[in-house]
Amino acid sequence: MRKIWIAIATFFGCGYLPVAPGTWASLLTVLIVYFTPLAHAPLGVLVLVSAVVFVVGIPAASASEAHFAARDPRPVVIDEVAGQLVSLWLLPHQPGYFIGAFFLFRFFDIFKPFPVNRSEALPRGLGIMVDDVLAGAYAMAVLLLARHFIFS
Repeated sequence: MRKIWIAIATFFGCGYLPVAPGTWASLLTVLIVYFTPLAHAPLGVLVLVSAVVFVVGIPAASASEAHFAARDPRPVVIDEVAGQLVSLWLLPHQPGYFIGAFFLFRFFDIFKPFPVNRSEALPRGLGIMVDDVLAGAYAMAVLLLARHFIFS
């Protein structure tokens, strides 16, 4: 079972990429959503997929901390997948919005504004997952505000 958790936590090996594995996992997530039926699915479907990734990601990330003997190990990128999915909620299926979601999510994930920075203190896999979901929510909020005030 541990091998399955590690495979999930590393997004099936994406986390082992030598340079910026979190960025690659985020990009792969954006591409998967954009080029699959998820992009046109009702919001509830994308929320459900995000929730499943989040819920499964918690024990996977926890198992990975023990496996890699580190807190929030670098190869764990399932949190980026969950956060990037959240950033895509409510956005129109247009390349500009998906590109914006990618860059804004990475920005908020790296710089971790309040309360994203505080959520990392949550125990084990929960802390790993929650900070990225909050970063995704920030990215989505910025894009929705921009859409409302600038592009409408």
